[in-house]
Amino acid sequence: MADRQRRLLILANALWVFYWVHCCNLRVVAILDPIDFLALQSVRKSLDDLPGSNFFASWDFTSDPCNFAGVYCDADKVVTLNLGDPRAGSPGLTGRIDPAIGSLSSLAELTVVPGRVFGLFPQTLYQLKSLRFLAISRNYISGAIPANLGLLRGLRTLDLSYNQLTGSIPRSIGTLSELSNLILSHNKLSGSVPPFVSPSLTRLDLKHNGLTGSLGPTTLPPSLQYLSLSWNRLDGPLDRLLTRLDRLTYLDLSMNRFTGPIPGRIFGFPITSLQLQRNQFSGPVQPADQVTIPSVDLSYNRFSGRISPMLSTVQNLYLNNNQFIGEVPGNFVDRLLAASMQTLYLQHNFLTGIQINPTADIPISSSLCLQYNCMVPPVQTPCPLKAGKQKTRPTSQCNEWRG
Repeated sequence: MADRQRRLLILANALWVFYWVHCCNLRVVAILDPIDFLALQSVRKSLDDLPGSNFFASWDFTSDPCNFAGVYCDADKVVTLNLGDPRAGSPGLTGRIDPAIGSLSSLAELTVVPGRVFGLFPQTLYQLKSLRFLAISRNYISGAIPANLGLLRGLRTLDLSYNQLTGSIPRSIGTLSELSNLILSHNKLSGSVPPFVSPSLTRLDLKHNGLTGSLGPTTLPPSLQYLSLSWNRLDGPLDRLLTRLDRLTYLDLSMNRFTGPIPGRIFGFPITSLQLQRNQFSGPVQPADQVTIPSVDLSYNRFSGRISPMLSTVQNLYLNNNQFIGEVPGNFVDRLLAASMQTLYLQHNFLTGIQINPTADIPISSSLCLQYNCMVPPVQTPCPLKAGKQKTRPTSQCNEWRG
C-alpha cells in the first residue's frame, strides 16, 4: 500500500509540474518526462557536493535537466546518470541516494563517484529494468545487497566495492545471464560464493570480505579471465574447478584456507600473476611445460616433493614456507646469475643443496633467500625479516622429515 501511495504521489506531482510548465509559460524547457524530472529533484535534495566539488553547480531546475552535469537523455528520458565529478582526485558527494532514483525507468547506466555517500543500499533499483551498468564504489553504503537486483536481467557490470555492505551475496546475482563484471571487494560480506551461470562473466572480484565455505567444480564459468578471492575464509579443494578456468589471465586465491593439490595445467594458462600464498594447498607442483607466468607465489602452503625445473623461467618465484625437498635445480642458478630471475625465495623448506659458487656475484637486481633449510647456505644473501635469523633448520627436523 505504501509503495502504491508513493507512486500516486509522484504521478500527482509530475502532473502538477507538467501543468505549470506547459500552461503557465515558466522558463523551464520541459523536454524531460515529468516523472524523471521529479526523480532528479529528489536525487539532488538528498545529495550535496563535498568541499572542493562543484558537481551540482549546473543542476538548475529552471533549465533543461538533460544539460545537467552527469545527466544524459534519449528523447524525454534519462538514460545515464553519473553522480559526481569523475576526474581523479575529485572530492565526490555526500548524503544518501533517494529511493526516487528507481523512477528513472529508462536508466541504463548509474554511477556514483568515490565520496562519502552513506545509508542503506537503495531498495528501488530493481525497478530499473533497462539498467546495464551499476557502479557505486568507494563510498559508505551499508546494509545488505538486495536480492531483487536479480530482476535486472540485462545487468552487465555491478561494482559495489569499497563500501560497508553486509550479509551474503544473493544467489539471484549468480543467475544474471548477461553479467560480465562483478566487483564486490572490500566489504563485510559473509556466507558462501553462489554459483554463477553467465557465459560471459570475465571478471569476479570478491577479495577482502568474510566469505566462507567451498567452491564446487562448476561454481564459476570457464569464461573467467580475472578471479580474485583473496582475504576471505574459503576452504576445500579447487583442482577440479581450476582445471576448467583455462582463460584466466589473473588469479589471486591468497589468504584463504583452500586445500588439496593444484592442477599442473594451471601453469599453462595465460596468467600474468598467480597468487596462491597462505593457504593449505598440498602435494607436488608439476608444471607440464616451461612456465611463462612472470610472477608465481606459492608461499606458506604445504606443497611437497622436489622443485620442478620448469619453474626456472618465472621472473619472481616465491616457494618459501613449504615442504619442498632435494636440491635446487641447476637452471635456477643459471637464470638467477643472468638476472633473468629477479626473486627466488626458498627459505623455510627442507632443501638439501644448491649448486652455486660461494663467490658467485649475484646481480644487485636479483634476490635469493635460502635460510632455514636442511643445508648451510653456500652464499650469504639478505633475506626478508620474516625469514628469521636462523640460517639452517635443526638436524632433528631434517632427519624426521627424511624418515
